[in-house]
Amino acid sequence: MRPDVVPGAKFPDYELTDHTRTRRTLSELQGNDPMILILSRGHYCPKDHQQHLELARFYPKIAVAYTKIVTISTDNLLETNALRDAVGAQWTFLSDSGRKVQKDLDIQEYTDPYHNPMIPYTFVLAPGLTTHKIYNGYWFWGRPSTEDLWQDLREVTRACRPDWDLAAPGLRENYDSGDQTQHWPYVTREAHAAHIASLTQTPDEG
Repeated sequence: MRPDVVPGAKFPDYELTDHTRTRRTLSELQGNDPMILILSRGHYCPKDHQQHLELARFYPKIAVAYTKIVTISTDNLLETNALRDAVGAQWTFLSDSGRKVQKDLDIQEYTDPYHNPMIPYTFVLAPGLTTHKIYNGYWFWGRPSTEDLWQDLREVTRACRPDWDLAAPGLRENYDSGDQTQHWPYVTREAHAAHIASLTQTPDEG
């Protein structure tokens, strides 16, 4: 692993093709939310299937917690979709068949020259692609359980959400003043209403 990829550092903002053939950056996919990033060996690996099956079962909790999840693998697009469909995943899968991430992070799994995958790391990222936790999943028990992720995401969310504790000093005053920028979605209610209106405009209105 590149020596600058450590907890507290910003993870590289890779741009890759997703399972729908759309180019996406990690920062675009993350937005202002915590994110779980899985670097996957690919569809051929039974360990990756098991990890993704567990995450698919966990996904409803990830979604309601305003948390993102992304998988990057060295699969081509056909194989990327095959793995995504096989495990019932509802999140974005990115294809890196050119090994851009593998080479840039220096994480080639050299013990498997036939498939030439990445070492299957899992990252928990705070907003801004800030690395919070790194799990080395070369051996399956090195991968995070859903309980591990819950603990990690609790720490990240507590740090990045100013309204984590509604009893914190000043929060009630911020809400009652009408400012409300310290409360989800962290913009004025007027700006939020305008944003929602823009999403519901018809083509003739927009």
